[in-house]
Amino acid sequence: MSTPSLAGDLLKAMPREWLARIAALPGQSEAGIAALLADVEHSLRTEINAGVSIYPPMHEVFAALVKTPPERVRAVLLGQDPYHGGQAHGLCFSVRDGHRFPPSLRNIFRELVEDTGAPEPVSGDLSAWAEQGVLLLNSVLTVRAGLAGSHEKLGWDQLTELIMQAVSEETQPSVFILWGNFAASKKKFINEKRHLIIESPHPSPLSSYRGFFGSKPFSRCNQFLCEQGRGEVNWTL
Repeated sequence: MSTPSLAGDLLKAMPREWLARIAALPGQSEAGIAALLADVEHSLRTEINAGVSIYPPMHEVFAALVKTPPERVRAVLLGQDPYHGGQAHGLCFSVRDGHRFPPSLRNIFRELVEDTGAPEPVSGDLSAWAEQGVLLLNSVLTVRAGLAGSHEKLGWDQLTELIMQAVSEETQPSVFILWGNFAASKKKFINEKRHLIIESPHPSPLSSYRGFFGSKPFSRCNQFLCEQGRGEVNWTL
């Protein structure tokens, strides 16, 4: 991971379309977002200078926003924080080709096959979903190597909550897929009268049998999108 400077590398890397949407929210401004990113950047630099490895690489921190511009969002899949073993590449639950599927992703694929009849995925890279308007957003965008949840206090959640609000403010109905208690806690940022919220337990092996399996999030998402005239997502990978 390249060392971020304090000269605004994160601000420069953030897609301008998303920055503009967030800054247009009530009580927000580009200056305020810049200050938030500067604080996050300072914390990251302190850790990197101390020899800490951080995932994903800096150039992929905003990959979800790059691959899914605001005007293309049809669904939001919310994760918690990136994989901490080197698989993360900026899209929640996704791993690069060549990496083994983490347990949660294996369970997501099991439900995908059972729900939609899609063939068993051979790749764990979910970029194809992102490119169709599925915003694969982690609430926290970075993590220390080997230490899940280590960046929960950096301020990323303030940014990603604003991103959720920006999507919720759009007049076109979208789908928010919230797996687990952490994701469900973000419901307050969503206009439930306009958008569909699909909730279930998390796909983790610890909770997948408590209602994730059989929840049919993929077909339910597509049914709603079709009813709204927004077209189906091709979930096949």
